[in-house]
Amino acid sequence: MVDFPLNSYNIVCVCVCVFLVVCRYDLLQKQLLQLEEAEGGFDQFTRSYRTFGVQRRPDNSLFFKEWAPAAEALFLTGDFNGWDKFSHPYTKKEFGKWELILPPKHDKSPAVDHNTKLKVVVHTKEGERLYRLSPWAKYVTREEKSVIYDWVHWDPPQPYIQIHPRPKKPTSLRTYEAHVGIASPEGKIASYTNFTTNVLPRIKDLGYNCIQLMAIMEHAYYASFGYQVTSFFAASSRYGTPDELKQLIDVAHSMGIVVLLDVDGLNRFDGSDSCFFHSPPRGEHSLWGSRLFNYSSWEVLRFLLSNLRWWMEEYRFDGFRFDGITSMLYHHHGIGTGFSGDYSEYFGLQVDEDSLVYLMLANHILHTLYPDCITVAEDVSGMPALCRGLEEGGLGFDYRLAMAIPDKWIQILKELKDEDWSMGNIVYTLTNRRYGEKCIAYAESHDQALVGDKTLAFWLMDKEMYTNMSSLIPMTPIIDRGMQLHKMIRLLTHGLGGEGYLNFMGNEFGHPEWLDFPREGNNQSYHYARRQFNLVDMDHLRYCQLYAFDRDMNRTEDKYGWLAAPPAFVSAKHEGDKVIVFDRANVLFIFNFHPSKSFQDYRVAVEVPGKYKIKLDSDEVLYGGHGRLDHNTEFFTELQPFNGRSNSMKVNVSNIILLTHQRSPFVERH
Repeated sequence: MVDFPLNSYNIVCVCVCVFLVVCRYDLLQKQLLQLEEAEGGFDQFTRSYRTFGVQRRPDNSLFFKEWAPAAEALFLTGDFNGWDKFSHPYTKKEFGKWELILPPKHDKSPAVDHNTKLKVVVHTKEGERLYRLSPWAKYVTREEKSVIYDWVHWDPPQPYIQIHPRPKKPTSLRTYEAHVGIASPEGKIASYTNFTTNVLPRIKDLGYNCIQLMAIMEHAYYASFGYQVTSFFAASSRYGTPDELKQLIDVAHSMGIVVLLDVDGLNRFDGSDSCFFHSPPRGEHSLWGSRLFNYSSWEVLRFLLSNLRWWMEEYRFDGFRFDGITSMLYHHHGIGTGFSGDYSEYFGLQVDEDSLVYLMLANHILHTLYPDCITVAEDVSGMPALCRGLEEGGLGFDYRLAMAIPDKWIQILKELKDEDWSMGNIVYTLTNRRYGEKCIAYAESHDQALVGDKTLAFWLMDKEMYTNMSSLIPMTPIIDRGMQLHKMIRLLTHGLGGEGYLNFMGNEFGHPEWLDFPREGNNQSYHYARRQFNLVDMDHLRYCQLYAFDRDMNRTEDKYGWLAAPPAFVSAKHEGDKVIVFDRANVLFIFNFHPSKSFQDYRVAVEVPGKYKIKLDSDEVLYGGHGRLDHNTEFFTELQPFNGRSNSMKVNVSNIILLTHQRSPFVERH
């Protein structure tokens, strides 16, 4: 426990923090009460996607509704009226709302046919005429090489019906971070159908029980990785149709895999700078070239909360990763990503209260309506209580990303030879988290794969990956050491770093090179905007060995459940031997990072006495190891206290071994 000096300053700080936490919960309750009084509760409020945009009524008339408070007039145009800009005006209603009803055709079919184009014509008070997509558009497309999107009326006569129930929320979350467009060895934008057919079976085989899909909401710039959303209710048409995405999620559910959606602006719909956003400069995010929502606006809350509900209801996603929380909470006060850890930064006036209450409200609504919903926060500030209950003044997220861990691994690989690695520093980074706030650990994500950086595999083996990954030739020292460290880094992160684990697609098998989307700087090439899964299928290449280790690592966790267990007890972080030993969930983890030494009869600490056997060994030939350990060996404890544990035993150590107690009734999780 860290000493906390009780001087007058600290007592005042604690009192202020407690007061602000209570105030935040009161603000949430006030917001919920307002929703009850004005909208009949959040259930109706978050179903606004059923009234805004376009809705087909039982008699096949079409009802259109928009919010455009700064507009002078609105008209609907499209294929249905020969693109007449004035024939179908909206009627102005209260509070900046506009409505239009199109009666059915003479044959009683809807006035706008399925898969035909629409636009909203906005007349501004300044006399401008603007052509806009509805912010509530469910499907938008564009012609190849065009930058202009079309609102397409999506109302298929036989929509896809999802038949498989959502899986239960996993107790151990093992997440496969994926991007549909790059999920193919071919140099093109891959499809939802390709992902369903070719990628889902791999994810299932690897033992991941969660997929985090990036870049699904429609975005104009492919290379933005989906961070510049242009149509929040539209699944990207780059990869296929809405029905094909529904099928992807349905098939994932049939495999017992939950699917999370990345959510991350919508600019000048009504001709003003501040329809859905704060006016500049507060409403601009200069780093990403996007906008920041005005979370104090009633209609913005309607739009955003209904958007979350839409993806849960229409597509049956299982939850969300909320990106860019730091910029939401602190941007307008000029705080960047450098935080000292002083609690005044988290509970002071620089925190955007409106954004914070929105996140609390979103988590309350999602977890009330969908008890198994999973929400993950991406936040670099380290905000306390992000993953604590709302009644405690927390924000209510299930998990936060442990973003310091991949930064640490990249720093180590960039700056240090492996013989200079500090075991204590690595362990500190992996265990430095608040108790009771669940973290998702990862050694690398898409950020490290992007051009300008390198994946772990490329940092470790670099250009030798082009010539020396064949299993038909002896391993070079660089390939040998690189493969061993690749496995060790990932399992150490998996076992010690959090209560969930994440891997970016392809990195499980040491995907070579980097990720670079088509752009002017690379002649619009797709060569690096793909994942070469074909490398795994070539038995003579060592990528399949790294794949096999990742698969068995996940399957071992599924059996013993260390991610769902309390934090590990670290019994050794020996700087001279380069050895880390810890136990978690009745599994003993032993890591030998020494570049040149294996150890015989190496004493390790255990709590539970009895017999232990090897369950996972990175030195197996199957994983690209040297097969130096006999898996039939049984290890027996001695009543000799060691390194803070009641018992100990002697083992032989090469790289990694996982030992499990053979007589404990709680060893395996069922």
